[in-house]
Amino acid sequence: MARMRPVATFSIVARDPDTGALGVATASKFLAVGAVVPHAVAGVAAVATQSYANTSYGPRAVAALRAGVPLELVHRAFAQSDDQHASRQYGMVDASGAAVTFTGDACHPWAGGRAGDGWAAQGNLLTGPEVVDELVRAFLDTTGALPERLVAALRAGDAAGGDARGRQAAALLVVREGAGYGGHDDRLVDLRVDDHEAPVQRLAELRRMHRLYFAPPEEDDLLPIEGEVEARALAALIRAGRLPEGHAHWDDAADAALRAWAGRDNLEERMVSGRRIDRQVLAHLAPDED
Repeated sequence: MARMRPVATFSIVARDPDTGALGVATASKFLAVGAVVPHAVAGVAAVATQSYANTSYGPRAVAALRAGVPLELVHRAFAQSDDQHASRQYGMVDASGAAVTFTGDACHPWAGGRAGDGWAAQGNLLTGPEVVDELVRAFLDTTGALPERLVAALRAGDAAGGDARGRQAAALLVVREGAGYGGHDDRLVDLRVDDHEAPVQRLAELRRMHRLYFAPPEEDDLLPIEGEVEARALAALIRAGRLPEGHAHWDDAADAALRAWAGRDNLEERMVSGRRIDRQVLAHLAPDED
């Protein structure tokens, strides 16, 4: 059998009690860690498997939970059926918020984890226990949507030292039923940084971009297209060659020009009906005036 390379990693799995979303955030000195560690199925479970990772754990946990097996018994089944269980590390959370973290005795130090209501944080070959402590602290202290809380946790763990070998890759996976693009799948967020000198920072930047391009606008961010907002939007569309010089009023042509520009820049998810424009769309359209 080929010698396995340890996936020395820190990760957090969690459930959002308000929305039911399930997610995994992970970082490691390991190429494309997002292809190995995270597994999540909406309405069922999120799993992070690392150290000498057994990538069957995610699908097996989901199948067992769907069959009505409690999470703790899933964990016991892994221990009983895997002769390399002492080398494994994993965290799991199910749709009810039950959570388990496990660190085998053969994992490379520092290795350990903590679990609570709706979350489990763990890591191996870390600079010290403060990495896991900071993962937990930041997750619990951060408010807002689950993706932002997971990224905040990952950034705190990274700042505390992270993987003792250095940095290379990071990933964020969050699922919720029907929350994917166009409502056709469950992948609310699925972002990976496969090879980068500052992967956690880059992952945070990608999440900000993802939120801009795919999140619907907040009601408080919708501005009436009148007065200074109207003048600013018209001027920007004229500069972009979307409207002719001298176009002075917002009309159907201006609305069509805005929608065509938004489609080109992948901002169509932030377009709304009526004479309103999202604050972030306006800032993107006219950045020099923001």
